[in-house]
Amino acid sequence: MASLRRKTIARIFAMKKIPLVLAILLGSTSPMLAADVTAPVKEIMDATIKNWSGADSDWIDIFDPGKLSRLYSKDFVTKYQAAIQNPAADEDGVSPFDYDVIVNGEDACPLEDLTYEPKPTAGGATEVVVTFKKATCMDDGSDKQAVTTVRFEMLEEAGKPVIDDIVTEGDPGQPANSLKNTMVQIAKGQ
Repeated sequence: MASLRRKTIARIFAMKKIPLVLAILLGSTSPMLAADVTAPVKEIMDATIKNWSGADSDWIDIFDPGKLSRLYSKDFVTKYQAAIQNPAADEDGVSPFDYDVIVNGEDACPLEDLTYEPKPTAGGATEVVVTFKKATCMDDGSDKQAVTTVRFEMLEEAGKPVIDDIVTEGDPGQPANSLKNTMVQIAKGQ
């Protein structure tokens, strides 16, 4: 029996089916487990970390054409392209937003205490919850220890995980903010 098990394991490694085997062993056959669902999120967060690092460097656009085509879902890209056509887009025509959509504001400190937590896949989607502190250097009465939560809604397209929505916390007592819903409103001129 042990010999058969060793041969089976050897065949699995030889066939390079490790992600599928891991998914099965973890109790899921979801293809999202085979790919690193956090990779697109980490790329966006790495850019955001650099943008708020305090270093004197160029701002990294998390919606540049290369990132849009690689990291975001087709539906997200369609909504973004409609929003950027709106005359209300910022005066330089680079973005339909007048704030950083990840920190959910115009000001932030270098981001601290980042965590990434992928949730179980449900209905073909996976949520990756990112938390961080963004106000540790503020002297304006902000709660310096407040934790910001951003939820990245992930889908699989063409065999890879992509960001389908970015959801940020609303003001106290208000619902969360879906970036896709915001883009629809911008496209309508609202």
